[in-house]
Amino acid sequence: MSKEAGGPPESDRFDDAPHPRETLALFGHASAEHELLDAYQRNRLAQAWIIGGPEGVGKATLAWRFARFLLAHPDPTTPDVQGAQTLAVPPDHIAARRVASMALADIFLLRREWNEKTKKHFTEIRVDDVREITRAFHQASGMGGWRVAIVDCADDLNRSAANALLKLIEEPPERSLFLFVAHQPGRVLPTIRSRCRKLMLSSLTDDETVAAVGAVGEPWSDHPPEEIAAAAARAEGSVRETLRLLGGDAMAFDTSVARLLQSLPRVDWVGVHFLADKLTGRDNEAAYETFMRALERHLDARVRTLSRGGAAPSRLIGYARAWDEIRDLARETEVFNFDKRAMVLGVFERLAKAEGAA
Repeated sequence: MSKEAGGPPESDRFDDAPHPRETLALFGHASAEHELLDAYQRNRLAQAWIIGGPEGVGKATLAWRFARFLLAHPDPTTPDVQGAQTLAVPPDHIAARRVASMALADIFLLRREWNEKTKKHFTEIRVDDVREITRAFHQASGMGGWRVAIVDCADDLNRSAANALLKLIEEPPERSLFLFVAHQPGRVLPTIRSRCRKLMLSSLTDDETVAAVGAVGEPWSDHPPEEIAAAAARAEGSVRETLRLLGGDAMAFDTSVARLLQSLPRVDWVGVHFLADKLTGRDNEAAYETFMRALERHLDARVRTLSRGGAAPSRLIGYARAWDEIRDLARETEVFNFDKRAMVLGVFERLAKAEGAA
């Protein structure tokens, strides 16, 4: 679906960085790329794929890279396809230009759309969004090749939207491909998961992350190398998180959040109230996102530490329960525009309980 220049902000684009459809380089994930290419070369391409892994590691970039390759090479039996070693398409290829500009009829993007009334993105992918894609998907292929639907990300599908999309997957036109980008594949509707081949991506290495930041360009690549390396190490293999940490005072803010989390189960309520003040207000979306990512990293690290230490599964239940409650609390805060102050206090109450139990 084409997007006019100068249109509303895109929910699947970070700041002013290149969109995944505009990104030709892929850092890491050679085995995942080969799995897609090999399936296509052998004409055994699954109709639907879940590309899973941590946020910001290149899942959407790989999905768009594959869609671009299919658009450039619709026949898997050609020598160009059979001799290919990667999914790379030259930047001057017409397929690369059309994908970058969304000037095509056969690739469909399903994502959180812009709400003109609130001047924000919707908090989820709605059933109306899926119905629009479904109508377009059943039209004749504009290029006589593949129809590709990219869902970025599947975590944002509400239940009605997921069920509507399931019907399209069950009765698709010929030569259709569905690529689900998922940060947490386990949260995807089970009936959709059962119809997908899963392709899991791991976090990038620090060197790969630094190289990816360099490819993104200014202003992020202009930071001193030691700052980029420090942000990459903190981001744990996420390019998106590295870019966020390189913006403004994000690194210092992230450090202060980490300090509060590391003191648990003792809660520094003075610091927590100061943090809540920082996150309150319409212009603090970046700080809020930094807080949520720091929270995710903290919980992941705690679970890994306990698991490596041979902790019984029962000791991890508190973290799983706390994370589910925090996610629900965050979603309700966004959907109903609740005060973030109450959410932050609730987060630390739940984490302190989980840490104390562990």
